[in-house]
Amino acid sequence: MKKVTIPMKTKSGSKEGKGASSPSRLIDAAIKGLDDWRGKTLACIRALIKEADAQVVEEWKWGIPVWSHAGIICTGETYKDKVKTTFARGAALKDPTGLFNSSLEGNTRRAIDFREGEKIDEKAFKALIREAVDHNQIQLKKKASAGMRAKG
Repeated sequence: MKKVTIPMKTKSGSKEGKGASSPSRLIDAAIKGLDDWRGKTLACIRALIKEADAQVVEEWKWGIPVWSHAGIICTGETYKDKVKTTFARGAALKDPTGLFNSSLEGNTRRAIDFREGEKIDEKAFKALIREAVDHNQIQLKKKASAGMRAKG
C-alpha cells in the first residue's frame, strides 16, 4: 500500500503561522489535493479534532498533518485505500467503542484506518481526542514534577 504525500516543505515542528507555508495552509492544500473520498475524510477528521479540542495546534511534520496539545495527539496520513489517524500514545488510551483497528501490536501507538464508505463514529472519535489531550497534559505535569524534584 503506497502512502500518498503532498510534496510541500515546512520547518519540522513549526507552529500555526500566517505565511503561505503555515501548517494549516499545508493541511488545506493536502485536503484540496485529494479530490476524492480521502480528502473529504481527512477534512472531516480535522474538523472533529478541532471540535473536540479548541486549543489544538496544527503542525506539518514528516510530510503529513499533525495535531498537538501538550504533545502529539495524532497524525493524519493518506494512502491509496485508507486515511489513517495514528495516535502517538494510543496504547495508553481507553477505547471502549473499539475505534482502534490498526497498529494494535505496539506498546505506544494505535491507529484508526478509515476506508472508503465507512462512517466515522464522531462522538467516539471526539472522546478519543479529548482523552489523548488529557493523557498528554497528565504526562506533561508528571515530567514537570519530576524535574522539580530533581532540582530540589
